[in-house]
Amino acid sequence: MDRDTALAGAAVGVTVLTLIAVVIVPGVLADPTEDGPVSPGPTDISETSISYDESAVRGETVTLGVETRVRHSGNPTPNVTLLVRAVDAESGLVKTTQTVEVGTLRDDGETAVPTNVTVERAGGYHIETVLFQDNRRVDRAAKTVRGLEALTPTYARTPVVFSDRAALPPLSVSVSDTASNRTTLDLAASLTNTGDAPSGDLAVTFVLRQADSNVVAARTTSSVGEIRPGRTATTTATATVPSGYNYYLDAVLTRDGVVVDTARTAANLDPTRRISVNETEQAVEFRVEDFEMDDTENAGGQQTEAPEGTATSQPGFGVAVAVVALLAAALLVRRQHR
Repeated sequence: MDRDTALAGAAVGVTVLTLIAVVIVPGVLADPTEDGPVSPGPTDISETSISYDESAVRGETVTLGVETRVRHSGNPTPNVTLLVRAVDAESGLVKTTQTVEVGTLRDDGETAVPTNVTVERAGGYHIETVLFQDNRRVDRAAKTVRGLEALTPTYARTPVVFSDRAALPPLSVSVSDTASNRTTLDLAASLTNTGDAPSGDLAVTFVLRQADSNVVAARTTSSVGEIRPGRTATTTATATVPSGYNYYLDAVLTRDGVVVDTARTAANLDPTRRISVNETEQAVEFRVEDFEMDDTENAGGQQTEAPEGTATSQPGFGVAVAVVALLAAALLVRRQHR
């Protein structure tokens, strides 16, 4: 048997053995990477929204609902974790932190991850969400909430407020009687029910303070009857104070002992001097806004200020010195030609 015949026989034998192995052991020729480890698909934070439930607004705290939408595509991504923290907008201190185990993301698309964060009902906070995969940070997003003190606690919520109309002021004062240096005043407060249900369990406390000394001269409380939705009602009371003085009249609307609204006006009983109520109030409202990143976190760390030595601010001696130099050079050339 020559060498070529032996090689051909060996090749045929190897082929036969391979075919037998394929039949007996399926998958022996499969791609070795088919059952091996695969890279997890990309995932990031697509959107963050913040809301609150009125029932979650308490006297000192409020619970914010933070919904983070996590986007995923490609291969399954295991061990996904979301960290949500509230950072005080003024001090920069972390006030609270919540961690949510998202698990494994398999489907393409977005997954909503809800989280509740309880903070003090005052000031503002940066609500930061950080996405981790296998304890590795992969994305971050943030929003800012401000004006939390404007949220009304559940116990103080009522649709009844002091009316604020030019023709129907919230408070009015008139003189009922004057005798023995004492003046009796008729006090009235106008209240409007802005809600959808009748009101109840309300009272108005009238407090008269002498304008110069701030001494309380009289205090009286009047119960408020039921006010139907959209209606305005007036509650009245009387108070007697020393004559010849000016007074501030404060009215406090309470529900079951809880202050829900206030109003103020002036009562001028001094004929030689008058006072008025001049108060500047700044409305505070709850709002959610995008988080403003620090300058050190700008993309690429680009500078916004123009570098020194630009065309508009060139260091050196200026145009005048250049003209002097040209004149000196011309005189030197002229002297050399002589």
